[in-house]
Amino acid sequence: MKALILNSFGGPESFELRDVPKPVPHAGQVLVRVHATSINPLDFQVRRGDYPDLVQLPAITGHDVSGVVEAVGPGVTSFVPGDEVWYTPQIFDGPGSYAEYHVADQSIVGKKPPSLSHLEAASLTLVGGTAWEALVVRAALRVGESILVHGGAGGVGHVAIQLAKAMGARVFTTVRDANAEFVRGLGADVIIDYEKEDYVDAINRETGGHGVDVVFDTIGGNTLSRSPDVLAQLGRVVSIVDIAQPQNVVQAWGKNASYHFVFTRQNRGKLDELSALIERGQLLPHVGAVYSLADIPLAHARLETPNNGIQGKIAISIAP
Repeated sequence: MKALILNSFGGPESFELRDVPKPVPHAGQVLVRVHATSINPLDFQVRRGDYPDLVQLPAITGHDVSGVVEAVGPGVTSFVPGDEVWYTPQIFDGPGSYAEYHVADQSIVGKKPPSLSHLEAASLTLVGGTAWEALVVRAALRVGESILVHGGAGGVGHVAIQLAKAMGARVFTTVRDANAEFVRGLGADVIIDYEKEDYVDAINRETGGHGVDVVFDTIGGNTLSRSPDVLAQLGRVVSIVDIAQPQNVVQAWGKNASYHFVFTRQNRGKLDELSALIERGQLLPHVGAVYSLADIPLAHARLETPNNGIQGKIAISIAP
C-alpha cells in the first residue's frame, strides 16, 4: 500500500510517499480501506516535533479515518467486510491515517453516518470527538447557558458552535469579518470580529457585565489568559491548546471558575452521539478544501499559514 512516511521532525518536506506492507488485523481488530482523512493542528504539531518522546520515527501519522472495512480479525462481532466506518486512530499508539489501509481495535470504530460522504466524515472524527469531550463531558454545558467559542470558523470551532446550539446554549464566537456569514449560518448568536473589537469589551457589553458561562479556547496564549475577564460566576474554561507559559488565575479564583484541559480520548460512544446529531440535521462538518495523499505536505503548509482562507476542515481524498 502507499503511505506518507514522516522520516524526520521538521517542515512539510519531511514527508515521503512510499510503498509499505499492508497491515493485517489481529484479534479484535478491523482492517479498513481508508477513503479519506483530514488535517488537524495536531498533525503539524506532531510533524514539527512537538511530541518527540511519543512518536517513533519513521512514522505514519494522521488522526482521522473514514473508509470501508476490508477484513476483520478473530473475535470481531461489531463489523463485517463492506461496512462503512469512521474513527480517530489511537493517538501516539501505532500508525495513523496517512495511508491507503489502517488497522484499528473495534472498540474505537463507529458506523459512518450514511448521510455523510467519506470526506465529510473524515473531517469530523477528531474535531467532533474533541468538541463533544469539551462541551458535554467537561464543561457540562446546559440549556439556556452561554458559551464563547474562540476561532468559530476553524475545524473544532465550527463543530463546537453547532454542538452548543444543539445543546440549547447562546453562542458567542470570535472570527475575522470574512468568516462572519459562515458562522452565522452555523447558528452563532453573537459574532465578534476580533480584528476590529476587543472580545472582552464585546461580551461584557452584550451580557451587561454578567459574562458567559463557558469559554471554549481553541487558540491558547493571550486568549486563555484573558478568559476570566469574560466569565460569569461559577464559569468554566475548556482549552484544547498546550499551555506554553504559566497562567495567572487569580481572577478565575474570584469567579469560582473551573478549568479543564482536553486531549480527546477515543471511543465509539462519542461517534454514536455525533451520528445522532447528524441524522437529526443538527451537525454537519464543513470541508473547506480537498487534497490528495501525495499533496498532504501542501495541506500542512496551508493549515499552518495564518488567515489561510479555510473554513472548517482540510480533507484528504485517498480512495475513490
